[in-house]
Amino acid sequence: MFLRRRLAAGGVLVALLAGIAVATGAFSGGEEPPAPAAREAAGQAAPEPAELPRGGRSVLPEHRVVAFYGAPQSDELGALGVGTPDQAARKLARQARPYIRARRPVLPALELIAVIANADAGEDGTYRARQSHAVIRRYLRAARRHDMLLVLDIQPGRSDFFTETTRLKRWLREPDVGLALDPEWRVSGSEVPGEVIGHVDAREVNATSAWLAQLVARRQLPEKLFIVHQFTDDMVEDAELKQRDGLAMVLNADGFGTQPVKVSKYKAFTRAATSFEQGFKLFYEEDVGLMTPRAVLRLRPPPDVVVYE
Repeated sequence: MFLRRRLAAGGVLVALLAGIAVATGAFSGGEEPPAPAAREAAGQAAPEPAELPRGGRSVLPEHRVVAFYGAPQSDELGALGVGTPDQAARKLARQARPYIRARRPVLPALELIAVIANADAGEDGTYRARQSHAVIRRYLRAARRHDMLLVLDIQPGRSDFFTETTRLKRWLREPDVGLALDPEWRVSGSEVPGEVIGHVDAREVNATSAWLAQLVARRQLPEKLFIVHQFTDDMVEDAELKQRDGLAMVLNADGFGTQPVKVSKYKAFTRAATSFEQGFKLFYEEDVGLMTPRAVLRLRPPPDVVVYE
């Protein structure tokens, strides 16, 4: 099939997003913490470095991440959009259980599509719709209640990954929020999402990862998960992507199909990008014969990140 999944109807999606109230205050507060010198003058001890939801400051390889992908606008966008955020988190916890190993615990993640590619151009002609801060806050709160990561996924349409990522700074400055780029939905010129398979050049991804790594270093955050989805060889110039300190960088083998096709694609991608951690995506509805966790863990190398849509 030419496309991984059906694109949500543009007019309906825009109406749904427009109907969601936009939060007015920053979740973590709008003020910067006092500088170290100011804390010392006030007799305050320096705060302990922030940790990940289940402890520690490193995502990979200490953990295996198992995630649900989607958005609340439609269950066609993925498993995360089925039910409330808490219901999805509980289902994810059950799905993640078979992946737990004594030497490698699971760190679950809610991968929320924070920027949704749209069939409608919208007022600014970018063919994308942004989740409100209220929606992102709701999923972050659910993730925290269940000791999970929140990963913000970007389908930029005719916008770009750097622009959409920097707009999400108020959330990415949190210690338990990661980032995912979805190049299938990155289009340009006269292209329309859903009519063509998008792609992104390495320069745009590298600029985005550099900005995020600087944010991690400046705020002394734990390692951030940074996922790049791909399901065609030319979707991402993976050989030119740069490693960044402070980021757990993952190339995720995307796309649905039969088990032999998915396994073959995964092997090809892992051979082509040996310097990055490996991800594998599964589709509850579209895959022909959904692979079991046991079968997924038999892949070589076993994926560091497993995403269910």
